[in-house]
Amino acid sequence: MSWPRDDTKLDRVRTLMAEQELDALVVRAPDNVLYLTNFWGMKGFDAAVLPREGEPVLVTIEPSAQDAAEMAWTEDVRYVPGYDAADPRPPALRSLETAREAAKPYGRVGVELSLGTQATDRMVGEPTTYTKAWFDAFPDAIDGTPLLNAARAIKTGQELERMRLANEIAAAAMEHVAGKLEPGMKESEAAALWQGFVHGEGTGWKGKVELALGFSLVWSGPGIRTFTATGHRPVQEHEPTLFEIWVCADGYWCDHTKNVCPGTLDPRYDELLDALLAVYQRALDHCRPGASLAELDRLIRSGINEAGLDEPTHPIAHGVGARAHEPPYAHQAAGGTIEQGMVLAIEPGAYWEGGGGLRVEDNFLITADGVEKLSSYPDDFRGLTPKGSDPSLRRRCS
Repeated sequence: MSWPRDDTKLDRVRTLMAEQELDALVVRAPDNVLYLTNFWGMKGFDAAVLPREGEPVLVTIEPSAQDAAEMAWTEDVRYVPGYDAADPRPPALRSLETAREAAKPYGRVGVELSLGTQATDRMVGEPTTYTKAWFDAFPDAIDGTPLLNAARAIKTGQELERMRLANEIAAAAMEHVAGKLEPGMKESEAAALWQGFVHGEGTGWKGKVELALGFSLVWSGPGIRTFTATGHRPVQEHEPTLFEIWVCADGYWCDHTKNVCPGTLDPRYDELLDALLAVYQRALDHCRPGASLAELDRLIRSGINEAGLDEPTHPIAHGVGARAHEPPYAHQAAGGTIEQGMVLAIEPGAYWEGGGGLRVEDNFLITADGVEKLSSYPDDFRGLTPKGSDPSLRRRCS
């Protein structure tokens, strides 16, 4: 999918480069290549060079020429062979040489010397990662990651439009699942229902999404816990089935946790949901420009403790954009403030020893007046229509 060049984004990056007296950025992480050129590569054999003045350079392999012509903003695209009979080295080394040549005219260069996570390329299953040769090629480079983190934290209008598409697809997939989920179905089957809709219906969504990919963790009832994989446990009739879900639409992401209960919710989950929603609302009320990110973390964790619950082991708020998890993070050791234009995933959760519990999560745009919820799917899922009843009676909750 082709989008107009987002000059607001590039101008922000270049302003930060000028402030830090940086002449060029050289990036290889798929999400940073996408951020600077709009090119989302297939296998990670790609790089981009963004000078403070002048046109960016995209480096990719020859088989991606059509993709680059359709997606990339930059007209300076330099191709390397995916396979070269005269040069048996891996293609990533040819990409590196080409990127280093493109960066040669510039004095002070920034490279991703630190990177907590990176988004996947379009092939998904086996992301191409850095080698020592990449870092050795720029021995005098400074770490450009903090600059990119600062630029990416504030979303442009185009970025928000693209993230709204990912949010729409995720919500529609949850509506699809809510109408089909049945007790006794395996958690993995529930996950496949959601993922199948995202990829099948989300690809081509509104004529604006070239490729949509879904990622999920699904647990039901006593299977709900953190940092475990989806399994073959059965969906419970009167307990929630929790969907930890991401949608990537042409490189822009959403990150949600949504729930479905096929039946009348067990009273203990009813009470837990009320407690979490109260903490959730306090967190949303806190999210104003200038508010403390560290205090957001403290507020959520203390609220969960005050409700007589154990605080979660997972992070409770982070940025979303060209990755599902990106800075800023609400962390008490990190500091920082909430700013207008950020999009935060806020996710209070509480879990019982031995299994079971709940998490609620949505993505929120920080506005001058507070927050805007980006997903239409409700966090209070008790009003959802059970399978087989009239969908027109479905109550929308916020």
